[in-house]
Amino acid sequence: MQKGSNLKLVVTGLLLGILMSAMDNTIVATSMGTIVSELGNYDKFIWVTSAYMVATMAGMPIFGKLSDMYGRKRFFVFGLIMFLLGSALCGLSQTMVQLSIFRAIQGIGGGALMPIAFTIIFDIFPPQARGKMTGLFGAVFGASSVLGPLLGAYITDNIKWNWIFYVNLPIGIVALFLILRFYKESPQHVRQKIDWWGASTLVISVVSLMFALELGGEKGYPWDGWKIIGLFVVFAVFFVAFFLIERVAKEPIISFWLFKKRLFATSQILALLYGATFIILTVFIPIFVSAVYGGTATNAGLILMPMMIGSVVGSSIGGIFQTRTTFRNLMIVSVITFFVGMLMLGLMTPDTHRWMLTIFMTLAGFGVGFSFSMLPTASMHNLDPRFRGTATSTNSFLRSFGMTLGITIFGTIQSNLMSTKMTNAFKDMAGGGQSSANFSSGNIQELFKSGARSQIPADILHRIVGAMSDSITGTFLLALIPIGVAAVVVLLMGNARIQATPKEAETSVAPEPASQH
Repeated sequence: MQKGSNLKLVVTGLLLGILMSAMDNTIVATSMGTIVSELGNYDKFIWVTSAYMVATMAGMPIFGKLSDMYGRKRFFVFGLIMFLLGSALCGLSQTMVQLSIFRAIQGIGGGALMPIAFTIIFDIFPPQARGKMTGLFGAVFGASSVLGPLLGAYITDNIKWNWIFYVNLPIGIVALFLILRFYKESPQHVRQKIDWWGASTLVISVVSLMFALELGGEKGYPWDGWKIIGLFVVFAVFFVAFFLIERVAKEPIISFWLFKKRLFATSQILALLYGATFIILTVFIPIFVSAVYGGTATNAGLILMPMMIGSVVGSSIGGIFQTRTTFRNLMIVSVITFFVGMLMLGLMTPDTHRWMLTIFMTLAGFGVGFSFSMLPTASMHNLDPRFRGTATSTNSFLRSFGMTLGITIFGTIQSNLMSTKMTNAFKDMAGGGQSSANFSSGNIQELFKSGARSQIPADILHRIVGAMSDSITGTFLLALIPIGVAAVVVLLMGNARIQATPKEAETSVAPEPASQH
């Protein structure tokens, strides 16, 4: 057990690692336009994001299991080193292909940082203190999704895009020093066999699915083409193989017996659903502000601040009250607030006042914030310490998987809605000329260019803005479906709660006999 001031330094190191890895995707997304303009290969820019997310998701359950077997510290340090190496290489990239490869190296490190950090908190804090700490960690995770775009925009506009990667180096070095110097881990770990077949089939299945979802519908990759269908087939075959392997493996990467526990199973489903729906707010609200309200890129980033604040408050409250009531009661507050916030956002129009948008975002952020601290804690509740890494990494994996599915599915929905709305907006416009023809075909980038809006005829601008607004708010309304499913899942969580007892043994149970080796 850590003691004295060293404990604060260890927590600081963990927080820095989480902030760095969680912020990376959003900070890169903000700068992608500039990166494409310098490196070229627009047709390959999608791999920059995909490579990172695939490597991260594939690594989460693997590193979680390895940390259970051989200790948290060595794999958290490994994650930091890989992330820093990838960051340095990304900043030196000369082509889009190089950048994508180096982002995959970053992703390998990111797959170790998030789940292991949460697990270390459970190892070094007694039960009555875990709620507060996971609330703090969840708040950092929520804040990173908003701070990333702001920092990325500032660095890209005022320095150079390479520095969005170099900025990780001082943060990561400090985190590495603090963990190496002050984190004292118990040397007692159970020697176990590594499930290499399970790890291999998991990576192949996840990679195939992500590439199918990312590429599907793009030029040269129609949904009914042999390439996309082939990727889905590969995913299905290797996922089934992974499932079968895990059922007979002596030390599986994902222990499926855990899903027999109600609280664990519901926490994983909620992580998937929350990840899929929250990501669309961080992506589409800035677009709404820029294209509908006509705000600048900086304003589009700043407009997310209320949602960040709401998520931080929600995460903190969820952590504080974990020892005072059940997980289900807190998640009921979460899902109701999230649903109301998303509903209000879905009912917006171009005439909605900015202050109302601020209120709606704050509500949605507050609701989602609970999940950042509640779900990782619920995943590990009443589990033997040697299964905590597996539990929290599975939760992190499914949240990231949900984010990828959400942005892919809802992104496609918004794009199709936009195309339909634009066609309907201009079909009754006679004599619109070349300008209306261009815009009706979906060429709307002029909305995002500084000063370009004033050059668009008022009638055409009104139609474009209306189509953009309707497509985004329509997407928000459809997102109510998975949130509604989440509400049902919350009700199934049971009455489990954290017991504020100083003895770790009183909050741990042995695994099922079939899983003991």
